[in-house]
Amino acid sequence: MGDEPTQPIDPLAPEAQHDLSPGTEAPQPEPTLEQQLLDAQAKATEHYDAFLRARADLDNAAKRAIADVSNARKFAVESFANELLAVRDSLEAALAQQDPTFETLKAGVELTLKQLNAAFERAKVAELNPLGEKFDPHKHQAIAMVEAEAAPNTVVSVLQKGYQLNDRVLRPAMVTVAKA
Repeated sequence: MGDEPTQPIDPLAPEAQHDLSPGTEAPQPEPTLEQQLLDAQAKATEHYDAFLRARADLDNAAKRAIADVSNARKFAVESFANELLAVRDSLEAALAQQDPTFETLKAGVELTLKQLNAAFERAKVAELNPLGEKFDPHKHQAIAMVEAEAAPNTVVSVLQKGYQLNDRVLRPAMVTVAKA
């Protein structure tokens, strides 16, 4: 109890750690540069692995997309081809008849044409029969210009019908057009 000088307490000194009250933690020492480097290398390895997995997923998705497009091209007409099988069967049945009469052949051809028209309708193939319409070079092919009482550039006869799939012309109609 004398006049002894008081010295400041060093918190890192081993004897100071004993004086900590319960519930307080001892200060953690700063990680060394070596430990920081090891931690950074571990994180870099983890990120690189994640990058490789993401790249592999992307490559697989690209391969699947290419395969899907290839299959879509390969089998795009599959449903239409299935529709045409019934038409072919009807034609073969007509040819297989023994001693057909004109009436039976005509009835068979009409039925076959109905099947073909139904197949075209389901496949969105539309007929272009532009008789009396104004000539459209995107949908019609003019074979000749003739003197007619129709307005100039009007289709006056259709030599061969045209067809379009949705809005794309498959075959232009072959027509004759009125002269100006």
